[in-house]
Amino acid sequence: MKDREIHAAVRILRREAPKWQTPVVTLIAESSDSPFKVLISCILSLRTQDSTTAQASRRLFALADSPETIMRLSAKKIEQVIFPVGFYRTKAKTILEICRNLNENYRGRVPDEIDELIKFKGVGRKTANLVVTLGYNKPGICVDTHVHRISNRWGYVKTATPEKTEVALRQKLPKQYWIEYNDLLVSFGQQLCRPISPLCSQCPVAKYCSQIGVTVKR
Repeated sequence: MKDREIHAAVRILRREAPKWQTPVVTLIAESSDSPFKVLISCILSLRTQDSTTAQASRRLFALADSPETIMRLSAKKIEQVIFPVGFYRTKAKTILEICRNLNENYRGRVPDEIDELIKFKGVGRKTANLVVTLGYNKPGICVDTHVHRISNRWGYVKTATPEKTEVALRQKLPKQYWIEYNDLLVSFGQQLCRPISPLCSQCPVAKYCSQIGVTVKR
C-alpha cells in the first residue's frame, strides 16, 4: 500500500464497518462515557472473546462501577463475577490493584496520558492507547494483533512487533485517523482479513493490499 492510498482505504473501511461487529470495549465506551469502564473492560478483554468480555463487564459494573465501589469487593467475589474471562484470578487481583492505585494516588480519576497509564499493573501500551482514545477522545494509536498484522499485510509498514508498529504508524499515519484506526482494523480483521486464509475475494480494499505474508487465501 502506497502512503497516499491509506486515505482511500480508510474511507472504504468506514463505509463497510457498520456491517461488522463493533469491538466490545468501543461499545462500552460509547454507552458509558467512562474512562474507568474502558480501562477495566480492556483488562477483562485480554485473551478473551468479545462476547465473554461483554457479559463479564456487565456483571461487574452492575455491582460496582468506580474504583471506590470495586475496592469494597473481595478478590474472590470479583473472580466469581468475571468468570470465565481468561486468567480471571489474575485479573481480579489486577483490577483491585488498579483501583487501589487510582484511589490512593489519582483521586479516583483515570489518567489521560499514556505514560501515566502504563505505570499501572497490567496496563500495556495497547490498553493505555485505548483508554486515551476511547475514554478521552485524545489522539493515540492502539495496536493489537489485528492492527499489527493488517498494517504489515498491506505493506503500509514493515515491522516485527506491535510496539514497533505503533512507532511506525505514529510517524506516517495521518493523525486524523489515529483514534478510529484500531476499531476499523479490528472489525475488518475479525470479519475478512483473518490471520489464516483471509477472505481476499470479498475484501473491499484488496486493490490497495500487497498481501505480504499471505500464502493461502479465499
